[in-house]
Amino acid sequence: MNLALRKAEEIDLDYLLQLRRITMDDYLSQEGVDISEKEHVFRIKFNFSDARIILVNGVKAGLFKASYTAHNSQWYIYQVQIHPSYQGLGIGSKLIAELCQQAQKDNLSVGLSVLKSNPAKNLYDRLGFTVTGSNNSEYEMVYNA
Repeated sequence: MNLALRKAEEIDLDYLLQLRRITMDDYLSQEGVDISEKEHVFRIKFNFSDARIILVNGVKAGLFKASYTAHNSQWYIYQVQIHPSYQGLGIGSKLIAELCQQAQKDNLSVGLSVLKSNPAKNLYDRLGFTVTGSNNSEYEMVYNA
């Protein structure tokens, strides 16, 4: 499996909207979070310059979006969405682990939030993230170097 990332472009917006609906609508609905197209597009475009399309053997397989925030010396993972056809192959684990390894080398932390209903929390637990806070619908988690 050849795994690569490329910068997301405006032409990817339809794909990213479809991907977000497929991978997130059920979890967002369970938590009572807005799943309108307007909200999805807002989330997709947030920090869009840091969005990367995940390619498997040259085919779009998902989205990985992480941004560096200098004020708290942290990488923050905003979105990891793997198309269902590619889930279970370790793609998300690999990308997150690579970011955590680089952050550790640079003495930085990695943060993220995850919906309480999203089973991805189990992945984050396995990778060494710990819960640092929560609200009604999400856990805030951090991986410290």
